[in-house]
Formats: sequence, C-alpha cells, structure tokens
Amino acid sequence: MLYQFTLGNYRSFYKKRTLSLMAEGISEAPTDNIAIDGKQKVLKTLAIYGANSSGKSNLVKAISEMRLMVLKSNKLNDDENLRHFPFLFQVGANQEPTFFEIVFSNHTTVYRYGFEYNREKIVSEWLFEKKGRGEKLLFIRTNEGIDWDEKVFQEGNMPDSVNLNDNRLFLSLCNQLGGKVSKSIMSWFQNDLSVISGLTNQYYRTYTQRLFKEKDPKSDKALALFKDLQLGFNQLRVHEEPNVMFNGEVPSDLVEFFKGNEKRTVVDSSHNLYTKTGKVCGTVDIPFEEYESDGTQKLFDLSGPMFNVLSEGSTLVIDELDAKMHPLISQYLISIFNSPTKNPHNAQLVFTTHDTHLLSSHLLRRDQIWFTEKDQAEQTDLYNMMDIVLPDGTKPRNDSNYEKNYVAGRYGAVPYIIND
Repeated sequence: MLYQFTLGNYRSFYKKRTLSLMAEGISEAPTDNIAIDGKQKVLKTLAIYGANSSGKSNLVKAISEMRLMVLKSNKLNDDENLRHFPFLFQVGANQEPTFFEIVFSNHTTVYRYGFEYNREKIVSEWLFEKKGRGEKLLFIRTNEGIDWDEKVFQEGNMPDSVNLNDNRLFLSLCNQLGGKVSKSIMSWFQNDLSVISGLTNQYYRTYTQRLFKEKDPKSDKALALFKDLQLGFNQLRVHEEPNVMFNGEVPSDLVEFFKGNEKRTVVDSSHNLYTKTGKVCGTVDIPFEEYESDGTQKLFDLSGPMFNVLSEGSTLVIDELDAKMHPLISQYLISIFNSPTKNPHNAQLVFTTHDTHLLSSHLLRRDQIWFTEKDQAEQTDLYNMMDIVLPDGTKPRNDSNYEKNYVAGRYGAVPYIIND
C-alpha cells in the first residue's frame, strides 16, 4: 500500500511537499474508508482538488516519473541524460536536483525509498526499512560513495568488476544482479503502483479488450459494473476482423511493415431492438467506438486497470477521474474502493478531480481531501483539509458543508477570476 509520496523541485513544485495516505486520528464517518495494514491505518481513497494549472496533474506526473525512472534505470546508456523537469520560475532552481521519495508497504515490510537527480546523474539515493517507530538503514548513496548494512542488505556487496553508472539507480543494479530485497521493491513499482490519465484513457483500451477477449473473470466484474450503471447495452462482444488498409490493398513495399497486424480487435455492444410500439423484439450489435458516448468509452477503457487493481490489492492513481463522466458515476467508482465487500484486498484509489459534488456526498473524510494551490511565485502548495486554519482560527468541522465552503473559497485552491 502507498503510505506517502514526497516531491521537490519538479515542474510547479519547488519546495518539498508530501501527499500522505496515513489516516488521521479522527473519529468520523465513513469508517470503511480505512484499511488496516499491519499496525497502520491507511486510507483507501484520496481526492485532490485545485484550480486549473494549480499543479494537480504535476503531482500525478511526478509519481509516474519516479515509477518509470525506477523501472527503466537499468536500460539507460552510459552517456544518456535523465529526464529532468525542475521548477523554472526561480533563479538557479534549474541547477538544483529533483527530489522523489516514497513510503510504501508490500504487505510484509514498510520501506522508505528515494533519490535526488539532475539531468546528468543521480545525486543521492537511499533505502530504509521501517522498524516499529524507527527505521533501519539498508543503503545510502552520496557523492562520496555507497554505504549499506551488510547484515540486512547483503546484495549491496558488488563484485569488483561491476560499476554503477552515474545516471543509474543503485536499487536497479542490485535487482539486476539478483538481489532479493531490491527485487521485491522493483516488483512493487511494477505491479502494485499504476498511474493513468483520465483524459487519454484510450491508451488502456487494448488491455481491457484483452480481458474481455480472454474471458478473464475481471471482465465479468467490469460488465456487472456497466449493468449497474445502466449504460444501455446488455453485453459486449470482442472479436477480431481483418485490418483493412488502403481500401483493402497494402502496397507491396509496406507488406513487411504491416506484418503481424493483419487483424484488429473490435468491440461491439449489444442493445435491445424494439418494435414501433416499444416492445423488445430482439437485439442488435453496434460498433462500440462509433456509437457509444465518450463517457461510456472511458468507463470501458478504465475498467480493465481498475478491476486489475481491485483484484491485486494495489494502488491506482488517476488524473482527472471525473472527466467525461456524470458525478454519480464518479461517486459509484469511489464507493467501490471504499467498500469492504467490493474491495476485500484493500486496493487504493488516488485521483484528481474538479467534481465538487463529491465533497457533499459523505464519501470522504476530512483527511481524504487534499488541495493544490499556487502562490504568487507560481510555486504549488499541497495541503490537507486537516491543515486548514479558517479566518476565525478554527479548523473545518466534520459536519461542515465541504462543497459550499470550497466553492466559496474558504479552503483556497479555487480559481480567482478578474471581472472587468
């Protein structure tokens, strides 16, 4: 489970800011939103609000960036530059390293792993194992070299012939050489943390199509969801058909290029067919991508990753969850993750949204509501509703009208529009 993520000097975030999924010690409903992981109380869902260009998407991009750096580090060439997106609106910030750190549990151990980097190299790197209220150092990397605990991180002992390039992560190298601890951490990044966009959702369509084509049990759950939401169709049929190009003829010089793509996967949705008097007289299959709404297509695209996460008990981060969807559908998706019966493995959903109706739906506790807001220097601040101090010196109460207060600007993180 994801506990915390900290970033600094990345895009609109200059100062270090931490997003936490650790439940606060508050007694308020809904109580089902909390999972017990070992001795820790962790939130199952978390919403991030903020005006356009306030930094919500940059926070999601940072989580994705760290994940990709960990997974692809061992594939970098010696002289290859790192992807570096520092804060650009302060003198000298572009010369400073970016900071990423994540705290997570792989259901047996809690780790704190992070690194700093610039365009040319990894500046520092560290890995700690949580032990009770304290921590145990596994390894730390600085400009002076790498130190590790030989008792608990034996994989840090490298053969003399092995060199660590400046642009590669030590964790990745340990995993490449068969380290058990590093392998488990790499596995968490690979299998237990997914980051997707709710705007470019068509990129996940292939995965969902495959689930339906292979009749995976997760596709049955997705179809049950569609029926609960009454989207209009009764069944989905996924099949292959010839991939017709250039009016059915592929030029001879392009045959090799298109080899292996002779067929394409197609989805048809089955709807009732009615008589002129409104009685059901059969069914008709229609091309899903051509006739179904953008919102319905988004639900289909995201259903595969969503039910995969629910089945594995992993973490899903979605930017713009509510885009193209009705507020009641967004609420329903969130309620699935909060439900002990529908989410028995304690999967997590972290999402950005503009849907203020969620604030008045009694789906979220105060500690599940986060905000992003830019200051006058264009730096993004990240804060929880529990951190807010109102003008009268009090904090938001659990019986407050969160939606009304947020729209009124009492919590910040809303656009300020100048009226001439």
